[in-house]
Amino acid sequence: MKHESQDGSVTDELVKHIMEFHGHLGPFLVLGVKAGLLANSTLGKDCFKTTATVMTSPSPPTSCFVDGVQFTTGCTMGKCNIKLEKGKGLSVLFLKEGRKLRLKLKKDVLDSVRSISSEEESREASLDLSSRSASELFEIEE
Repeated sequence: MKHESQDGSVTDELVKHIMEFHGHLGPFLVLGVKAGLLANSTLGKDCFKTTATVMTSPSPPTSCFVDGVQFTTGCTMGKCNIKLEKGKGLSVLFLKEGRKLRLKLKKDVLDSVRSISSEEESREASLDLSSRSASELFEIEE
């Protein structure tokens, strides 16, 4: 199943599947998907050797980021290779075989999604985020 286009945007097919998995489409879910896809392309996808630690508020809507990471990377609570830790802002650390990738959501992006006040704005923001590059959204450290 192809999830990402040549330019790094999320496909309509992936949007459909993450909505089925999570229950609805939201900006934090999409951001988690973008982070997971970047981790897969940078470190190589391996749902057993990869670990993910998400640092953010442990409640919705920011915690929805975890579902996006889980869906794309295959890291799951059952395998104990994804964790949610209380933190400020929103960041994720991926580890695989001694390599690491740390992503921190840019402050302006976080502020813009936190200011969303309607379902329509949420959907529009989600679709906009899905087409943006990871480097526009995150501070990236390898």
